[in-house]
Amino acid sequence: MNPFKKFKGKVAPLNKSNVDTDAIIPKQYLKSIKKTGFGDFLFDEWRYTDKGEPGDDCNKRDLNKEFVLNLSKYKESSILLTGENFGCGSSREHAAWAFADYGFKSIIAESFADIFYNNCTKNGILPIQLPKQDIKNLFKLEKDIDDFTLTIDLENQYIEYDEIHAYRFDIDDYRKKFLIKGLDEIGQTLQYLAEIKEFEKDRKQNFPWLF
Repeated sequence: MNPFKKFKGKVAPLNKSNVDTDAIIPKQYLKSIKKTGFGDFLFDEWRYTDKGEPGDDCNKRDLNKEFVLNLSKYKESSILLTGENFGCGSSREHAAWAFADYGFKSIIAESFADIFYNNCTKNGILPIQLPKQDIKNLFKLEKDIDDFTLTIDLENQYIEYDEIHAYRFDIDDYRKKFLIKGLDEIGQTLQYLAEIKEFEKDRKQNFPWLF
């Protein structure tokens, strides 16, 4: 995955609580494990008026013109602002894949389901948890300001609109380190590839009957 760097992105508001993973990516899309191609089906049942199926050409489907991601002002948004308990429900990693494939780099919420939170960090998406009042303030700013954008600085752990509206967030050092480096669990292991090869070489010499 790509290293997470400080960036400025447009905010899409989804003022809902308890959004589950079936709403994020419905079950019919779970057959593929390629990690790509899921962006068109993000929030599928909310974005389209028909029921989608794997392989559908979404350019030919009827859009729900009232859904936030279908509004022209929110096209190319890279930050989702939402409510509490986001990503609850099943543990499908496809939900994080769909956000990454769509182009979201960060999700800001009052709280997250634990497994969804972990899946985001494993796929280069920064989940940011803020107090309820901060979330309310951000929703108000988004409503009042056209083309509302935020700057997210993971290294220094802050979100900023301007000098007045800045918010610090917490993240454990382990996740922060590997998001900044752009390393998933496989990438973390491959940092020790030379040592792994040396171990296997020694093991083969010392225990040849195992091979």
